[in-house]
Amino acid sequence: MASSKSKILIIGITGNLGLEIAKASINASHPTFGLVRASAFSDPNKLHKIQFLLDSGVTLLKGSLQDEMNLIEAIKQVDVVICAVSSMQVLDQKLLIPAIKQAGCIKRFFPSEFGADPDRTQVSDIDNNFYARKAEIRRLIEAEGIPHTYICCNFFMTVLLPSLVQPGRITPPTDKAIVFGDGNVKGVFVKQSDVAAFTISAVDDPRTLNRTIYLRPPGNVLSVNELIEIWERKIGKNLERIYVTEEELLKKIQERPYPYNWELLFIYSAFVKGDHTYFDIDSSLEGSRLYPHIKYTTVSEYLDTLL
Repeated sequence: MASSKSKILIIGITGNLGLEIAKASINASHPTFGLVRASAFSDPNKLHKIQFLLDSGVTLLKGSLQDEMNLIEAIKQVDVVICAVSSMQVLDQKLLIPAIKQAGCIKRFFPSEFGADPDRTQVSDIDNNFYARKAEIRRLIEAEGIPHTYICCNFFMTVLLPSLVQPGRITPPTDKAIVFGDGNVKGVFVKQSDVAAFTISAVDDPRTLNRTIYLRPPGNVLSVNELIEIWERKIGKNLERIYVTEEELLKKIQERPYPYNWELLFIYSAFVKGDHTYFDIDSSLEGSRLYPHIKYTTVSEYLDTLL
């Protein structure tokens, strides 16, 4: 009997998120395919990932977003395409969209977003078009009438959380903590493996067709002040807080060229300017409510691993 599970093609499968999506797809018993550049098979940094994928039953297809013929042939073998390329490659999806349209068999496309909602961010004048590029891809998908689902998760836990939102650090502070603005604007952190699990759960879900899923699970929506308080309780010590105003932060952003100011840009967009509408979205489109069976990692649990 043929599988009732959609066949999934993952583009960017050897990246951090792409690999997690592949694992979630395999765990959910989807026939899983990955588009991989021919050069990756001789890249020592990717060989262990490729071997893991092959051992897990993933079908790897040679090709790239720039290789139209192989790209279309790969797409024709599946029902769903999930793109997990890096933010620097977002506009390369301009080559993917017509290929999906030409193949004519895709019942769902997940473009490479997995961050803040590009249609709701308010910092496009200083972000080097970071969000505008993602919004541009959305408009192309919609103009072509391609069935889609957008996944918005704000931040991966591996971004900013290990430093407790302290730019330039890779570990949490033990004496002083910088707080931008008043420190009360809330952001969201979600572990990459959990983002992958929510994404795969949406693949065959009619409720999410042509919709946006927002990941803001309880325990993961916190301000910088709340993060510091949690960390203080864990280490049994109060930190000195150094406040930086919005104006001072904007000056720091403008003094550094992109992409060297990316940490400050993300901090500004999430924890100073904030996207209050993100928390007003219909709760029926929130991932942890749509899929209560997913046991996700909370911020507190993640911080325990940093002790």
